[in-house]
Amino acid sequence: MFYLKIFDTSQRMMGLAQEIITVSQLNENIKYILEETFGFVWVEGEISNLRRPQSGHVYFTLKDDKSQVRAVYFKQFGRYRQGISFELEEGLHILCRAKVSVYTPRGEYQLIVESAEPRGVGALQKLFEQLKAKLAAEGLFDEKYKKAIPFLPRIIGVITSPSGAVIKDILNITARRFSSVDLIIAPVRVQGAEATREIVQALRNLHADGRAEVIIIARGGGSLEDLAPFNDEILAREIFHSFIPIVSAVGHETDFTICDFVADLRAPTPSAAAELVVPEREELLKKLQKLDNRIKVGLLRCVEEKKDELDELKTRFRDPRRLLADWQIHLDVLRDRLKTAFHHIEKNLYTDLRQRELRLLHQSPARKIEEKKEKINNIGRNMRRIFSGRLALYNEQLRRTAVVLESLSPLNVLRRGYSITRSMAGNAVIRRADELRVGDDVNIRLAEGSIDARVKKISRE
Repeated sequence: MFYLKIFDTSQRMMGLAQEIITVSQLNENIKYILEETFGFVWVEGEISNLRRPQSGHVYFTLKDDKSQVRAVYFKQFGRYRQGISFELEEGLHILCRAKVSVYTPRGEYQLIVESAEPRGVGALQKLFEQLKAKLAAEGLFDEKYKKAIPFLPRIIGVITSPSGAVIKDILNITARRFSSVDLIIAPVRVQGAEATREIVQALRNLHADGRAEVIIIARGGGSLEDLAPFNDEILAREIFHSFIPIVSAVGHETDFTICDFVADLRAPTPSAAAELVVPEREELLKKLQKLDNRIKVGLLRCVEEKKDELDELKTRFRDPRRLLADWQIHLDVLRDRLKTAFHHIEKNLYTDLRQRELRLLHQSPARKIEEKKEKINNIGRNMRRIFSGRLALYNEQLRRTAVVLESLSPLNVLRRGYSITRSMAGNAVIRRADELRVGDDVNIRLAEGSIDARVKKISRE
């Protein structure tokens, strides 16, 4: 099929050799040939000339020691949807799955990247540091989120490889330390491309089952590439959101993974994880025996002390009847004192009641009401007398003021033949002839009515 398609396409192009085509048509034909021929390819190389414009797409060059090719990763593919779970950086060595295409406006062929994974120890270490910094900033490693490991779990979930020394060590240690503890083993691959997916699914299965009180995720030591499944972001978030406490026992004591940081407890080795989760039965029995002995000694001491106290009480209370007789006499005395006190209280209350009754009669409200009525009537008569005098005085002052205002009224002056002249322009009162010019309009106010006039002549005499 591959060779037939190339042959057919070349034959079609040979048939058009006599035709004249445009540059755009040429580039389109080349694009068709490349895309139909190659489809998706796996390409390994080093990132250079990386750019991130505002569109969010990532443009870079993928190169080796002899050649290079342009590449682009479009943001709409989604970060985890297509498998790029790390930040692309300058100088990073990657293996990417891409589609060969041609950017026809420039006639350049390029790779449209859909997924990628780091290659080499340096790239894996950089990816590890990126993810560690990101999750730490989000708080996934904070101690406040760590859950306590149960003291003596009845059922332990174990996620590890079903073959190898790890599962054997965990089984041997748990059987030796506390044989009644049950294990639920979730077999998974612990390295390779499918390992992370299987570990995440095993975690979900144990949560769905609901019997495990603690979960151990374990594998033996290995290189950074071998431990890569335990440095995955999806697994880290699955561990963080687990409601079951999780112990991470991945690698040797010097190996650290993202799984170790996000787990509730990190064990240096799988064997140490089994020892941390399962207490030793014999040691517990020894502690219980010591506690039992301490309780017995304490109870005996307490019994002896109570016996001594009882003997002392027997000495102090040899004849209870004498004590009862004393209390009977004391009770009679208190009864007599109480009767006398009640008699005095009754007498004092009666005397106080009579005194209050006399004071109440002396301060009868009816008499006080009559006194207040007479006082109000006197005040009313005085107010009417004062108001009448003041009203007469104010009427006389008003009459005198009206006479004065009438004498000073400008209308009286106008009635004697005088007038008031105002300028029509500014409405100002004219007092001198030089304030007007010939042709100015004026208003003349008379005693009755007014006249609008125009100046024809001005005499300054």
